[in-house]
Amino acid sequence: MQTHVIEVLRQKRTDLLADIARLKGEASDSGEPEVRDEIDDVTADQGTGEALQEVTMESNTLEQVEDALKRVEAGTYGKCVICGRPIGPARLEAIPWTPYCIDHAKP
Repeated sequence: MQTHVIEVLRQKRTDLLADIARLKGEASDSGEPEVRDEIDDVTADQGTGEALQEVTMESNTLEQVEDALKRVEAGTYGKCVICGRPIGPARLEAIPWTPYCIDHAKP
């Protein structure tokens, strides 16, 4: 099981890193100078803002994945970081990087 979890977490890390690089590229491409009017500027700014917001969300998930890999190495994976109780298998299957049991999950 640990090997499967490690593979899933490593693949998620790889996917997140690729997504972050792509989104950063989209954000910088939105700001490329070209002949535009005010509406084009607003649309580009909105696209840049959305891409950067996605980068933030993806970066937060990446941090959680990295923390989960550390918990695997420490032998604490699958236990809630708040109460120490086991995290349900269905929850770990759905969100393998979750640090919380269902009682302590943040909304």
